[in-house]
Amino acid sequence: MSVLQKPKREHWSSEYTFILAALGSAVGLGNIWRFPYVAGENGGGAFVILYLMLVIGIGLPALIATIMIGRRGQSSPINCFEIIASDEKLNRKWTYLGWLLVLSAYFLLTFFSVVASWTFDYLIKALSGQFEGLDADTSVIMFNQLKSDPLRLSLWHGLFMGLTLIVVGRGIRKGIEKAIKLMMPTLFFLLIILAIYSLVAGDARAALQFLFSPDFPKLNANAVLLATGQAMLSLSVGGAGMLVYGAYLNKETSIPRTSIIIAGVDTLVALLTGLIIFPIVFAYGLQPGSGPGLIFVTLPIAFGQMPGGALFGVLFFVLLLLAAQTSAFSMFEPVVAWIEENKGISRKWAALITGSIAWFIGLATVFSFNIWRDVRPLWFISKFQEMSIFRVLEYLVTSICIPAGTLMVAVFVGWFISEHMRTNEYGISAGRWYLLWRSLIRYLVPVCVLLIFYINL
Repeated sequence: MSVLQKPKREHWSSEYTFILAALGSAVGLGNIWRFPYVAGENGGGAFVILYLMLVIGIGLPALIATIMIGRRGQSSPINCFEIIASDEKLNRKWTYLGWLLVLSAYFLLTFFSVVASWTFDYLIKALSGQFEGLDADTSVIMFNQLKSDPLRLSLWHGLFMGLTLIVVGRGIRKGIEKAIKLMMPTLFFLLIILAIYSLVAGDARAALQFLFSPDFPKLNANAVLLATGQAMLSLSVGGAGMLVYGAYLNKETSIPRTSIIIAGVDTLVALLTGLIIFPIVFAYGLQPGSGPGLIFVTLPIAFGQMPGGALFGVLFFVLLLLAAQTSAFSMFEPVVAWIEENKGISRKWAALITGSIAWFIGLATVFSFNIWRDVRPLWFISKFQEMSIFRVLEYLVTSICIPAGTLMVAVFVGWFISEHMRTNEYGISAGRWYLLWRSLIRYLVPVCVLLIFYINL
């Protein structure tokens, strides 16, 4: 494909469907699994306030810039950078940034699928009443039994990837959009129902105080690092998902307005998740700082004790599964779109081939919990010498590749593309909000990401 020729492609049927799809990309395990335990480990309310500030100051400007590139290029992320570099007479090496974003999303999917697929197992446990009478020790045993079974994990991982490739393989209108229109309203409905039930049945006062009463002395450099990373991860910036969704966006849609809606609703989802989880945690004397096991170890104990806990547990894991699945679509779409555009392969075959490869790569993560649990692939580097395969992949993608992608997108949009292109895609020729956004994307976003690298490395 010539860099000057933009491919014919589908577009979202409306601004509403784009917002739903973008929210599907953003609202995932980062909100429902990671946000509650990170907030729980870092002082609750103080972390929440810091997180909200960083969403506005870093996440939102980066989200606008990411969608802007996609809509301007009207192609897969790699081709977007090639087209824009040609139009703007920039160095063609900017295409490598497209590769970084696409590969970051793809490799994230390979281990995201494994973790997300645990939800299938726990949904079955909830449906069959296995949480009844569960205590701390038996809950840990239950979770460890799942992780130690490579066959079961491989099958769940395969089911999750299979559903993802089937939807993406059907295209934008018939696949992703159709699924999103069903799944996202269901997700929002479950969020509201579960939050109301949890506040009534749990310890609402303790949860509200924990989430919204700040204790700033508990914040430290690590909390700032985690909040910055959470703001980027939560809004799905630094990867290729939002960029490729922007490529299917019509020119009439306001990028700033839709980005504000996406960031606002995404943040609301994170807070609602806290209002689902923490009233239960405090009501049953559990620990809010339980770490990654909060969802799969701590909450099932409460589900087995609380009134209506069997139904609540089922609905909660349905919610978690919907959030994970809609996020997976946006991780998978960029590589499928690029193959379809550049290799002359139909979308269905592109989805089948790349989905099968992603499943195969994901087996390394599956085995890192059991038969390869003692393998340390980067044992010769001090920072990685105690990390399993899964931990190495997670660190490289989420702590290096995604922040690097965010940094380079900010530099590309803030410093290299023309003022004409920026104002044209932003939607106004001048104005204080545009000038504020331009300052944030030029200065604040790069400085904060560089700070992440400094602290992290």
